[in-house]
Amino acid sequence: MLDALGYPFFQRALLAGLLVSLLSGLLSPFVVQRRLSFLGDGLAHAAFAGVALGLFLRGEPLWFALPFTFLVAMAITLVKEKTELSEDTAIGVFFALSVALGAVFLSKARGYVGDAMGYLFGSLLAVSPGDLWAMGLLLLFALFLLPLWGPLAYATLDRELALSDRVPVVLHDYLLSGFLAVSLVLAVKVVGIILVAAFLVIPGAAARLLSRTFAGLTLLSLLLASFSTVLGLFLSFLLDWPSGASIVLLQAALFGLAFVKTVFSVRK
Repeated sequence: MLDALGYPFFQRALLAGLLVSLLSGLLSPFVVQRRLSFLGDGLAHAAFAGVALGLFLRGEPLWFALPFTFLVAMAITLVKEKTELSEDTAIGVFFALSVALGAVFLSKARGYVGDAMGYLFGSLLAVSPGDLWAMGLLLLFALFLLPLWGPLAYATLDRELALSDRVPVVLHDYLLSGFLAVSLVLAVKVVGIILVAAFLVIPGAAARLLSRTFAGLTLLSLLLASFSTVLGLFLSFLLDWPSGASIVLLQAALFGLAFVKTVFSVRK
C-alpha cells in the first residue's frame, strides 16, 4: 500500500476520491431521507449522455457532462414543481432521453469507445491535475451549503412544516439538485458512470441504520464515504480492479455490517 503512494496517478486518484467523498458524504443523507435514489440514477445517465457528447465532439467529456447534467437536474426539478407529475415520472422521462442521446453520440464517436470504458467503470489513471482543481473549487463552493444544512434538514424531515414556516423549500430543492448533479459528474472519473449513483446512496443508507439523529447520520455518512473511498482505491491498485467497483463493493460490505448490527440489536 505504501508503494502505491509513490505513484503520481494514485496520489491524484486518492486526493480526488477524498474530495468527492466529502461532498457525496454530505449529500448522501439528503438523498436517503428524501428518497432521491432514482434521481441519482437519472443524473448518472445524464452524465453518460454528456460524456458521449464530449467524445463525439473530441473535447474534454466532463466539461460537456457538467452543464448537461446540471441542466437535466434543473429540468427534472422544474417539471416536478410546475406540473402534477410525480418526481419519479419526471426522472423517468429525462432518464430515457439521456440514454437515447448517449447511445446516438457514442455510436458516432468512432475510435473513442475505449475511452468511454474508463468513464463507465472509473479509472485510477483518468484523474488529471485539472480535475483536482475543479473538485477543490467545488468543495470550497459547497461550503456555502453548510449554512443551509439546518433548513435543508428541516425540510427533509418535515417539508409541510418547513413550508408553513416560510422556509424557501423550492429554492433549496433546486440548489440540492444542482449540487447532486455536479458532485455526480466530478465523481465519474473515480467511480464511473454506472456506479456513481451508489456513491450517493450507500454511505447514507449505512449511516441511517446506525444513527438516531440527522446530525449523527451526516457525520457517519462522511466517515463511511471517506473510509470506503480510501480503502477501495488501495484495493483497486493491489487487485487490479476498476476503482469504482472496488469502492462500491466496500461500501456494500459496510452496509451489510450495519444491517447485521441492526438486526442483532433489534433481537436483543
